[in-house]
Amino acid sequence: MSAAFHLAARYVLRHRLQSALLAGALGLVFALPLCLRVLIEHAERELRARAVSTPQIIGTRGSALDLMMTALYFKRENLPPLPFGALSELRNNPDADAIPLHVRFAAQDAPIVGTELDYFAFRGLKLASGKTIGRLGDCVIGANLAQKRGLQPGGHVFSTPELAFDMAGVYPLRMRITGVLTPNGTPDDDAVFVDLKTSWLIEGRSHGHDDLKRDQSVVLKEEDHNVVGNAAVRMFNEVTDANIATFHFHGDMDTYPISAVIVLPENAKAEALLAGHFARSKEQQLIRPRDEMEALLAQLVRLEGFAASALLITASAALFVTALVFALSFRLRLREFKTLEDVGVSRISLLNVKVLEIAFIGIAAALIGLLLLSLASFLAPHLLRMAL
Repeated sequence: MSAAFHLAARYVLRHRLQSALLAGALGLVFALPLCLRVLIEHAERELRARAVSTPQIIGTRGSALDLMMTALYFKRENLPPLPFGALSELRNNPDADAIPLHVRFAAQDAPIVGTELDYFAFRGLKLASGKTIGRLGDCVIGANLAQKRGLQPGGHVFSTPELAFDMAGVYPLRMRITGVLTPNGTPDDDAVFVDLKTSWLIEGRSHGHDDLKRDQSVVLKEEDHNVVGNAAVRMFNEVTDANIATFHFHGDMDTYPISAVIVLPENAKAEALLAGHFARSKEQQLIRPRDEMEALLAQLVRLEGFAASALLITASAALFVTALVFALSFRLRLREFKTLEDVGVSRISLLNVKVLEIAFIGIAAALIGLLLLSLASFLAPHLLRMAL
């Protein structure tokens, strides 16, 4: 047996490239279904956990999935906004708390989330450094975003204009970073959080500019105690302690937009009453993220079944091809085996050589498969974050 082991090992090492390619192909083909299962299980666990932790979401009538992705993962979807006045109506209900979200803008690829301080308590977000939002133009950022861009309290981030050339004059807002949040493995780690008024400031519903009463050179006309500035008026793209008093909002704030409202009912009865109330509404909808996510995951599992079936068929084909490769290899080496038999190696030993060569390739393929499976488990959180 030792001679057969030596001959098999020498052959595999002598043809290391051929052996490595064969083992790698087998390991990859057989690891793919397992890696797919690992990724799907991680996605299901993470998606379900965030949905279950959010009791109800209110938004305008439209796609429930789009509303859920906006409120949970800060994806800007094509949904009409809610008026801010709807939040006041919700807060008249003593049996439920409401947390508004305005998700429209981004700082490069990081979503800017306009919300209130209650959101941080609801998600269990705490400050790793710095302090919370103190005034208009302040923001706190997620841990991953801070690490990726090398940001810290006292630094700044800029909002990204929706259009390259904004003729309306809505400039990128330079926001002061007041704090960095602790990581919690959710989309919160990659977001920029501001208060609602700052998100409306980015949208152009508020602005600050030079004091027209002090500088008459930028005044176009005065009528009915209203001062109209000309094109020379300097608009501020950053809120500072020196100019914050010049910022003001226009119009009725109850008509200002928000993307969604997270609703936290006190008990099951309040939850059922809210669901019944919004079921009759023609303009607004209330969804339970847990139910919507389960429906989404059911489709995901179904797709996984199709993919796994295809991969198993591929694995079966790879197994037949591998058997053919070994058969051809042994056939081409008939003269080699004949010579070994002439020098005294028994047929049983030659059979052991063939079996051991197949075993070596199989063990190498299994090790490669386990390595790929471990890699998939390690990368699953990062891949899910990139996908969302």
